[in-house]
Amino acid sequence: MSRLRIEHGTVYTYRQNVEFGRHRLVLRPREGHDLRVDNMILEITPAHRLVWSRDVYNNSVAIVDFTEPAARLEVRSTVVVQRSIPFPREDPRAPCRIAMPVIYDVLEIPVAAAYQAVSYPDDINEIRTWLQQYPIAGDAETLLLALCSLINGQIKYQRRSIKGVQSPAETLRLGSGSCRDLATLMMDAARALGLAARFASGYLDCPASEAGRASTHAWAEVYLPILGWRGFDPTLGEPTSLKHIVIGVSQHPRGVMPISGMFSGAAADYIEMVTQVKIEKIADSID
Repeated sequence: MSRLRIEHGTVYTYRQNVEFGRHRLVLRPREGHDLRVDNMILEITPAHRLVWSRDVYNNSVAIVDFTEPAARLEVRSTVVVQRSIPFPREDPRAPCRIAMPVIYDVLEIPVAAAYQAVSYPDDINEIRTWLQQYPIAGDAETLLLALCSLINGQIKYQRRSIKGVQSPAETLRLGSGSCRDLATLMMDAARALGLAARFASGYLDCPASEAGRASTHAWAEVYLPILGWRGFDPTLGEPTSLKHIVIGVSQHPRGVMPISGMFSGAAADYIEMVTQVKIEKIADSID
């Protein structure tokens, strides 16, 4: 069992005071059997009104309405989480094998179907052609691990500060992309294979985040009968683990942006956005 303090700061700067529209924040980690939020402090400037809610994906969402203009918008989240070894303890490569093609329970089909529809329909043929070049066999989880490794080996990671996500076809053509681009490719490739998949956004406990120079991270989760939602990180080429802290999941990458909103003013008023994530280990013990 271990505890982490996660500091996530985002600052937007403008050349003059601008009006801010409603903002949507997905910053609170998702709690479950493997993670609990002990404390969270959310600091936002300028003046505002804030309401917490849960969206259709059961993410905790802060809805912020600003009450004054400003030339600087700052959002700082400090959260302490407690992580524990997932229950039941199991090697993700064994022992339960789910055969391909996956057949979902009749009660789960209506929900699973929403996660089987690709986010970029125009790219489906290009994704399938790419998959046919690298035939992957085996049970569902073995196939997904191979797909995760394939993306990691073929697509070069490249950090991008530009907003938005590359389409899977664009990522394949460029041969490079950010973590969110690789996660989107993994998600839609899994869907092309008939699997229910979703986009996950969160933090990665790694040397960069411990040094305070990281940003948010993204990966894909795939739903398998009995096993449930299983995470795969194509940026690392491996399954997710306790070092992955989820703050939000969605059927589409746009549905789980950590901070989204608009401002009223000229495009030239915007100067920059700076994001910084720092993770500090508070205590670490093994039960």
